Amino acid sequence: MAPPREDWEKSVKESETGLAPPNLWDLPADKRRVQEEQTLQVARCTKLIEKAADPVLGSEAETQYMINVKQIGKFVVGLGKRVAPTDVEEGMRVGVDRNKYQIQIPLPPKIDPTVTMMQVEEKPDITYNDIGGCKEQIERIREVVETPLLHPEKYVTLGIDPPKGVLLYGPPGTGKTLCARAVANRTDATFIRVIGSELVQKYVGEGARMVREIFEMARARKACIIFFDEVDAFGGTRFDDGAGGDNEVQRTMLELINQLDGFDPRGNIKVLMATNRPDTLDPALTRPGRLDRRVEFGLPDLAGRAQILRIHAKSMNVERNIRYELIARLCPNSTGAELRSVCTEAGMFAIRARRKLATEKDFLMSVEKVIKAYAKFSSTPKYMTHN
Repeated sequence: MAPPREDWEKSVKESETGLAPPNLWDLPADKRRVQEEQTLQVARCTKLIEKAADPVLGSEAETQYMINVKQIGKFVVGLGKRVAPTDVEEGMRVGVDRNKYQIQIPLPPKIDPTVTMMQVEEKPDITYNDIGGCKEQIERIREVVETPLLHPEKYVTLGIDPPKGVLLYGPPGTGKTLCARAVANRTDATFIRVIGSELVQKYVGEGARMVREIFEMARARKACIIFFDEVDAFGGTRFDDGAGGDNEVQRTMLELINQLDGFDPRGNIKVLMATNRPDTLDPALTRPGRLDRRVEFGLPDLAGRAQILRIHAKSMNVERNIRYELIARLCPNSTGAELRSVCTEAGMFAIRARRKLATEKDFLMSVEKVIKAYAKFSSTPKYMTHN
């Protein structure tokens, strides 16, 4: 007879090795337990099938699950006693028994921890009201990304496929990343941000594997937005330098092209890409069908600059009747990031003067420091005119 469980747990806690003393071992019982409790098989739930109630037969409505077991086949099965219907979703990995193939336990996705870290767990707190000077760009992004996720029936009625991806390009600091975060906030979709340099790996095939796992993680979510920032790090035009140094980068880009062609355009995965150098991207990546829409983020106009200043000054302690239009006129050809720096420097001037309120004079001095004094640091020929 096996020893009482309380004595067994007590002996395990007191043992230095974590094992029970030999006098408490019951090898025949352990052998029978191993033979009776077979290991589970890993499968993937590919579809949820809703079965309506039949009043004639007296059956109730229930949900059945189509699973795919590798190298064996596809089965329509039910749930085990220890699994609730809310625990299993479409696209999940599950553990099934080897006899009836019933789902016994939901499993987490098998994804590299490096890729999992790219997912932004918390919902982005950026809204469309926090972005100034990009009204036209926001509308073009919303009709491509937000409308298919929230109202897919509009595209089904017309019989057209919504665009798969959007390319955001323009000078640095014009709000490309902010717009991507605002769309994720609006749609309640999972937001995955990938920096282009993270996909440039040392070993052969590592970058392509990470791209595959990123899309695999996205397919396991109900709705997902994948944002590739600085895509020119691995999406440049292909060329042969004779040394083979860029072959791995090109493999990563080809895998991304393959994934863009592979997933369902009416699915809940949308791809956004941002770059400062659209002229260096490979034409195979930017062609229609992969990136269907290109949205240019230019420098904000006078009204846009004044709106950006008001947005950033809203969270500051400032005096009333500050002439934001005047400050905006003094910042010609400035980006949103530079205007944010103007507001920050205005607060720094107030702190130096030991005041709890920023005045219009502080803003004027910060314009003199940020816009005019920092202009000499711009050395990029393409964007030198912006300063």
